[in-house]
Amino acid sequence: MPDTHPASPSGAPKHVPELGEIQETLLIPLYARALETRKRHGMLSDPKAVEMVESLDYDFSRFDGARSLVGSNLRTLLFDHWVRAFLQEHPGGTVVELGTGLNTRFERLDTGHVHWFDLDLPDVTALRRRYFTDTDRRRTLALSVTDPAWTDAVRESPGPYFLAAEAVLIYLPEDQVRDVFRMIAARLPGARLALETASSHMIDGQDRHDVLSKVAARMVWRCDDPAAPAAWHPSVTLEDTRTFARLPAEVRRAVPQPTRALLSLLARVRRADIEAYRFNVYGFGDRTG
Repeated sequence: MPDTHPASPSGAPKHVPELGEIQETLLIPLYARALETRKRHGMLSDPKAVEMVESLDYDFSRFDGARSLVGSNLRTLLFDHWVRAFLQEHPGGTVVELGTGLNTRFERLDTGHVHWFDLDLPDVTALRRRYFTDTDRRRTLALSVTDPAWTDAVRESPGPYFLAAEAVLIYLPEDQVRDVFRMIAARLPGARLALETASSHMIDGQDRHDVLSKVAARMVWRCDDPAAPAAWHPSVTLEDTRTFARLPAEVRRAVPQPTRALLSLLARVRRADIEAYRFNVYGFGDRTG
């Protein structure tokens, strides 16, 4: 009997995503953005995320009701804020999404001049190509973040460079993260890198996490002090660090008041949980390039 899959709203059969354990986690922020878009007054709008969720044969309902979906969207807004600020200063610069998943940041922030790379492993890029097409300013790279080959491609693009690694490096062991930092320092001097860090408190509690407990992947890199990576190379500095309780004003304005109130409450009564997950921007030396 032939395999059959549910139909999407367009009538086409849904596609079963064939992804590795870590790569499967990309479906979490995708679903979070889709749910937020369906709200009447959501904190973000991403019709492409809705389209992709509706086209995939995957049990997204396992994540329903998880408070971490709100956190995923807050993280997306914060990374959007950082990339937007970079593009306001350098509209023709280059943005690299490291471990891009099914991200749609280019659709939200394209200046008409920015050069953009979406980097991820081959199974993810194969899935991305169902929904996104390369252009003269936007390219997809089927490479690991640990592979120096991606920096060769990026160096051919106009600088300066902003690298966004959203929900990526925390799944790697520290020695690999350190190698990525050193590679960027050596090959892309002047770049900035945005990523999140998870403390031992969060790593140790992830089996009870409302979303991660539903998938096989686990965070590996423990970082109790976001300033620690600055010791890995002389050119690295920590330029900014945030928590959900300390978001930039632009991001806070996009967040509904009940969510802002909840974050303020959590910062008082569950401070360890709030401080355990941080969002950071690192600089790699002179940014005059």
